[in-house]
Amino acid sequence: MTQYFVNPEGPAKYHQLHATIWGHDYEFRSSNGVFSQYRLDLGTSVLLRTLDPPVDRPARFLDLGCGFGPIAVALATECPRARVDAIDVNERAVELTAMNAKALGVASQVSASAPDQVPADVRYDEIWSNPPIRIGKPALHELLDTWLNRLTDDGVAHLVVAHNLGSDSLAKWLTGQGLAGRSPRLGEGLPGVRRHAPALSTRKPWATGKTLASRRPCWARLCCVTR
Repeated sequence: MTQYFVNPEGPAKYHQLHATIWGHDYEFRSSNGVFSQYRLDLGTSVLLRTLDPPVDRPARFLDLGCGFGPIAVALATECPRARVDAIDVNERAVELTAMNAKALGVASQVSASAPDQVPADVRYDEIWSNPPIRIGKPALHELLDTWLNRLTDDGVAHLVVAHNLGSDSLAKWLTGQGLAGRSPRLGEGLPGVRRHAPALSTRKPWATGKTLASRRPCWARLCCVTR
């Protein structure tokens, strides 16, 4: 089976899928050969149901590992003054994200591309990602180290990782990099998702490690940290 983090072989077989994100209904175009081709992935769903959308402002956001583009499109819809870069190593995912942004009226805000097409001097106010855990720890750590270092001084990163795919291990690594704050337990969490596979969500930068907020429902960890 072709992995979603490499370019798929064979022709695309397009189909539509429905998703509701932050109260908006979307019809996305998807295809074989991309991550979670038939539905909004559970981890992504947990991320978007746990967090409120960003405040609309002239900001720059990154959807890291965009797949068919649900996060990028939702961010652009909620924040019409923001610009969203959506990146993926999978060329079909990049193509689908661009298609969906155009079909859903946010093409002027969303730039879908391969990672190496993003100018080196671009910095992000927020990064949103369901990162590709299955590429392995060394590659994942390199990926996150590269892009988390592109956050602005007061930038924020939101990551979601299933517990059974190594959320605790990743949290330790982030802490070692000075990127994650404390994560106390806070009750049961969101109604309707407490039975879902455990997940991790973590929020941003380093240096002084001043904690702004931190919450951990029974199935997820959400750490909020800033410089």
